[in-house]
Amino acid sequence: MTNTSAREEFSALLARVSADPAVIGAVLSGSQARQGMATHRSDYDIYLITTDDRAADEERRDSRLDVMAMSLEEFRAHALPGSGWEWNRYSFTHARVLKDRPDGLIGELVARKGALSREEAHQTVAASLDTFVNAAYRWLKSHRDERATEARLDAAEAIPPLLTCIFALHRRVRPYNKYLGWELRNHPLGPPPWRHERLLPLLETVLSHATPQTARRLFLDLEPFARAAGHSSVLDAWGDDLHLLRQSPS
Repeated sequence: MTNTSAREEFSALLARVSADPAVIGAVLSGSQARQGMATHRSDYDIYLITTDDRAADEERRDSRLDVMAMSLEEFRAHALPGSGWEWNRYSFTHARVLKDRPDGLIGELVARKGALSREEAHQTVAASLDTFVNAAYRWLKSHRDERATEARLDAAEAIPPLLTCIFALHRRVRPYNKYLGWELRNHPLGPPPWRHERLLPLLETVLSHATPQTARRLFLDLEPFARAAGHSSVLDAWGDDLHLLRQSPS
């Protein structure tokens, strides 16, 4: 199963759905939609938006093509809050629209999924910030009490909400772990603490050593941005517990 075979099957599928009036939209996601990420093992992740059930015959999942068909109504909600598919939202960040309606609706829906609205970003930052502080605080307490394994587990649990918060501060969807380095290098967040050459080594330190200095460094990096974005109340609700997080990293 060579990459050429996958490309040929993808091209054949695209030709069929382009000519099929029952398919009103086609979207390419995954590594094939992100320049430089595809390998010879990468399949083609495709979403088909349809007007009836006929195009569902194109659905398949194997080492070459991963095709999902859904109605326009289903696609409107897919990956958005309340859909049950929230975990899949990053699939539409940097996705490529291969077929669209004349009014551009599919492209608009893809763009809507691929970034956070102002309200979504505010809510996401508040929730993920609180979750990160909780995990970091537990991490430091476990380390203080000489529970090394527990400290590492708490440290690992601190990373997902931290990344969710950092990206949401920029109204962006947190990337899947596979694409984190690619995202930071190709679409930088901007502020120095979040540059790939600084953040990625810090995350590796979290996972390998879980030192208290790293927990405090991450918190002190995040705190001013969270406050500037209007989330002081989330932090201040922790009261004196923040002292443990605010000790200067050595």
